[in-house]
Amino acid sequence: MSESESAITESQDAPAAAETEEITYQAVEKDGVVTAIWEMKGRKHLRTIDPRSRQGREILNLYTTEDEEHAAASEAAAP
Repeated sequence: MSESESAITESQDAPAAAETEEITYQAVEKDGVVTAIWEMKGRKHLRTIDPRSRQGREILNLYTTEDEEHAAASEAAAP
């Protein structure tokens, strides 16, 4: 295999790895208040979501509900 063929093969593999990275959300807080939500793919920042927008509220509700359920379960399990 020549150098150009191996370079083409490597460049075709790289996008496949990037596509498998999971999209995550990070809340940016200031003084205990969420001021922004960052949508991330791996270490790459895709966009910023306003927490007051419909989508921002939906994301926050998903994660805050999950955290509250874990806290309630921990309290119930404690002797």
